[in-house]
Amino acid sequence: MIRDRIADGTYPPRSRVPSVLQLQAEFGIAAATGQKVHRALREEKLIYTEPGLGSFVADRPAD
Repeated sequence: MIRDRIADGTYPPRSRVPSVLQLQAEFGIAAATGQKVHRALREEKLIYTEPGLGSFVADRPAD
C-alpha cells in the first residue's frame, strides 16, 4: 500500500512516509514487519532515511 501511495502521488517526492510506529497503528502490524516494509522500500530506492528526521520519498528518476 505504501508503494501504491508513492506511485499515485499521495506521498510526493521528498515527503515524509509513515514511521514504523505509524505503520503499526494504521495497519495493525508488528514492529518487525514495519521495519521490513521500510527496508524493502529503501532497497527499491523508493525512500531514503535521514537519521533523526525520518524516512522520505526519493525523487523519481527521469523517464
